[in-house]
Amino acid sequence: MTDVLSTPGRPAMPERASVPTFAVITGEQVQQALSGREKQLVELVEAAYRLHDAGDTVNPPSYFLRFPDRPTARIIALPASIGGQAHVDGLKWISSFPQNVSAGLPRASAVLILNDHDTGYPFACLESSIISATRTAASAALAADRLSRGRPRPTRVGFFGTGLIARYIHTFLNGTGWAFEAVGVHDVSADSATGFRGYLRQAGATAPITVHDSAEDLVRASDLVVFATISGRPHVSDPAWFSHNPLVLHVSLRDLAPEVLLGSANFVDDVEHCLKADTSPHLAEQFTGNRDFLNGTLSDVMAGRAAPPADRPVVFSPFGLGVLDLAVGKYVYDEVSRAGNLRLIDDFFHELRRYG
Repeated sequence: MTDVLSTPGRPAMPERASVPTFAVITGEQVQQALSGREKQLVELVEAAYRLHDAGDTVNPPSYFLRFPDRPTARIIALPASIGGQAHVDGLKWISSFPQNVSAGLPRASAVLILNDHDTGYPFACLESSIISATRTAASAALAADRLSRGRPRPTRVGFFGTGLIARYIHTFLNGTGWAFEAVGVHDVSADSATGFRGYLRQAGATAPITVHDSAEDLVRASDLVVFATISGRPHVSDPAWFSHNPLVLHVSLRDLAPEVLLGSANFVDDVEHCLKADTSPHLAEQFTGNRDFLNGTLSDVMAGRAAPPADRPVVFSPFGLGVLDLAVGKYVYDEVSRAGNLRLIDDFFHELRRYG
């Protein structure tokens, strides 16, 4: 990052670095930077997956902060580093407090810290619930496309869970050219299912929309099934529900019992990340004592090293990689900066002289 000054006969001396800046980017700015750019963002996420596959990332395990007095709540730290055009380090700090919903607040809230690659100084803090939902939805849309190649393309989509993530996944499917003959909706909350149906109509959905009282009916009526729940343990255990070989975007990771996964072809975003923390694939590994039920990663499919079969259900279980948050977050930072709308915090860094 710093230039090197040199004169004949003297050792090169580094130029003094400029005072680091620090910006705060609000949720409104994030949304403005990302809105309507679904195709571009799917390409951005695909590029991040390729960098991860090539080893041009650092993505340590996520760290879970849990609370004995609030067993349903958690806060997760996702540190990461990514090369390529983003060339940035950082941390997503995201909380999940399900009881917020009954109080009229979103379940999840998050911030993303971006650190300069050369100095390590944090240079931005971004509202990140939108960034997190965006990278999750872009990953799901990418998987839907890649995993449906060589198979009949789904025409009936079903959403199991109807919160923010489901809404963003629908937006990204719609924004990347998917059209469906029928849309199914199921949620344990009737109000949430009704609200999601209203959103679909407002978003311009013209296909028939069915709110299914039965989870089984939703799965059997859909050849693309999106699981976007807050379940902490499997609640779908009958492989017969999937006998029509649908493509399943298992975004919430803990809905499917091992029996369902063992009757399916299974793809993940990262093997080591996904097979931990009692995810459904982790439970399947514990049940079988091996990882033979895995067919590969999404990157394997993109690189032609693996292919989804047509004669079994295909399940994509993404743990969610911090490098995706960094890629999308750096994109937002660059867009806000280009527009001249960065909100810099003057004198955020104070002790910048070594000896005072």
